Amino acid sequence: MSGSSKETDEQLKRNINDQLDRLVKQLADLEEYRLELDDDEYAEMKKDTIEQLQEFSQTLTKITSGNMTLVDDFSAMRMAVQAAISEAFKTPEIIALFARKQPATLRLRLEELNRDYKIRKVGEQIYFDRKLEILTALKKLNDHLSTEEEEFLTKNSTASMADFQLVASDAASGDKMLNFVNKSLAK
Repeated sequence: MSGSSKETDEQLKRNINDQLDRLVKQLADLEEYRLELDDDEYAEMKKDTIEQLQEFSQTLTKITSGNMTLVDDFSAMRMAVQAAISEAFKTPEIIALFARKQPATLRLRLEELNRDYKIRKVGEQIYFDRKLEILTALKKLNDHLSTEEEEFLTKNSTASMADFQLVASDAASGDKMLNFVNKSLAK
């Protein structure tokens, strides 16, 4: 690959990462300021964000079907976008770490979560939901899960997590991904 082509690929990756960061921040801001918005404003803003995520997913599908040098990086991003759209992942931070393929940082976040739960800094439901998200992300990143972690996933996976795992296991199939997005949005 020529130097110019590598530079173009790197610029494309930076631009796509910036777009993903913007959408994840938009989701985080929506959740952070939810109580300050009336229900109609929140619903409309969330709908707009989901539509932007869907468009972003379609763009990633087109890109990954063409340039094989970028497929691995963009497939991970595409799966993260799918998780956000399907609401399998509700925590923007976890979506971002998954998209950037950062299992070590996810492990660190899991340790922090366990500590926060033990000292009662987070409630049981938040702990449960985030642990499930982190373990699902780690599994999709092919990080080794302990027997206890595998059992937790098996016992507690939600329908949206199961749908996400089914689709994410075949990340090369853009049509299957888009069908999943449309199914998720119809809920």
